Amino acid sequence: MMLLLGVCLHSLAAASTLITGASVHDGTGAPAQQVAVRIDKDRIVAVGALQPLAGEQVIDAKGLVLAPGFIDSHSHHDRTDYAERAMEPLLTQGVTTIVVGQDGDGDAPLADVAAKFAARPAAINIASYTGHGFLRDRVMGANYKRVATPAEVRAMQALLAADMKAGSLGLSTGLEYDPGIYSTREEVLALAGTAKAGGGTYMSHIRSEDVAFDDAIDEILEIGAKTGIPVQISHLKLGIVDRWGQAKQVLAKLDAARARGIKVTADVYPYEYWQSTLSVLFPKRDFTDLAASRFALTHLTTPAGMLIGFYAPELSYVGKTIADIAALREEEPAVTYLWLINNAQAWKAAHPEATRVESVIGTAMAPADIADFLAWKHSNLCSDGGIGGLHPRGYGAFGRMVRVYVRETGRLSLAEAIHKMTGLSAEHLGLKTRGLIRPGMKADLVLFDPDRFADKATVQSPNALAVGMNSVIIGGAVVYRDGKPTGAYPGQFLKRGQD
Repeated sequence: MMLLLGVCLHSLAAASTLITGASVHDGTGAPAQQVAVRIDKDRIVAVGALQPLAGEQVIDAKGLVLAPGFIDSHSHHDRTDYAERAMEPLLTQGVTTIVVGQDGDGDAPLADVAAKFAARPAAINIASYTGHGFLRDRVMGANYKRVATPAEVRAMQALLAADMKAGSLGLSTGLEYDPGIYSTREEVLALAGTAKAGGGTYMSHIRSEDVAFDDAIDEILEIGAKTGIPVQISHLKLGIVDRWGQAKQVLAKLDAARARGIKVTADVYPYEYWQSTLSVLFPKRDFTDLAASRFALTHLTTPAGMLIGFYAPELSYVGKTIADIAALREEEPAVTYLWLINNAQAWKAAHPEATRVESVIGTAMAPADIADFLAWKHSNLCSDGGIGGLHPRGYGAFGRMVRVYVRETGRLSLAEAIHKMTGLSAEHLGLKTRGLIRPGMKADLVLFDPDRFADKATVQSPNALAVGMNSVIIGGAVVYRDGKPTGAYPGQFLKRGQD
């Protein structure tokens, strides 16, 4: 079967193709069907009890699952600027579309981002939000540690409106990071209103995922209530030890908000540890506060749970924990934590051209809470991952979803898991022609072995590729088969309302 599949897929784009024998999961969450799927050029044209047409390529996919291509609704895989266009870590997971511009990030107007990608496309599709941090940077520059003036908010709204016309999915914020942490609710509300007027959605790394979590949830719900815009909580988590086990209470609050008409949703990555900056656990940005450092290393994580992912001032620290470095320095971990931050800031001041200074992987979530969040009817899967680095999520999130939550724990059925990786993601993002197997949809498809598809990436081997993915088709072109990328680069920049 494998040889036949490879031969048939080789000429997929040349003529219509009929895929038969697979268990077809259409992305809606409905049980699998034993139906055939016909592809012509870049579209799915028929689904059902189909017979081969004269001269048609036929793929016998018996024993495999056929599903829509997986959509990573919160991704940082663009940070390499698609230097390796095949994006193999994504293809081995069945990811066909990534959504970038997350956490308020961005460095160019959307029209420029789209043009650059079109000039040198990757194998996968991308879509993008407009980052609040990008807007603040363009309008406020280095003088961002303050409230924006009304004139500055209007200038940000004008930039966002232009991006919406260019096809942005909406507004993303990173309210726990610089420069978004200095914004007021009123500023964010005004910008969310602009995104709503442009037909977009609102995606937010909320102001706190730990101590001020309740207030942060209230803020995003207020934005949804006052503007009417659909709001999505990025990588929903309870990152504070004191509140482990409270996921069900959080979901009850979100369900109550939905009952009031607030269109709140979430995405979740399936790991107990996050990756961010060393400073993220200091909301007051006081890096002389020893009490705050001790609190962070007691209630939010532990010294052994803070693994350095990158540290430009001293590369030998990469792969070590704060506990390890404190032992080397023969001092209290809380003191070491503050020193690491201040040393990194001093290094950055001496190297202003550097775009990357430090990152840390923090263990901070309870597995039971993650499972509850993933199982919520209105959550979809994301990776929040990238290429390289020490966090395995960029290489394993989608395989881990199936391995852990379908096969090992049975928390989700395969149909439910696929729905959260395809149709539900597309619905939350506003993508109209991806995420489902039905006539008229784009032919972004994956064939995988449901018993073998799994992640292999770990903290010890974070760049190990997933296994069990047989073939990946994007826009009708085969981009992955026989265990490797094909060298095809059919990726498109997907624009809101035009994808």
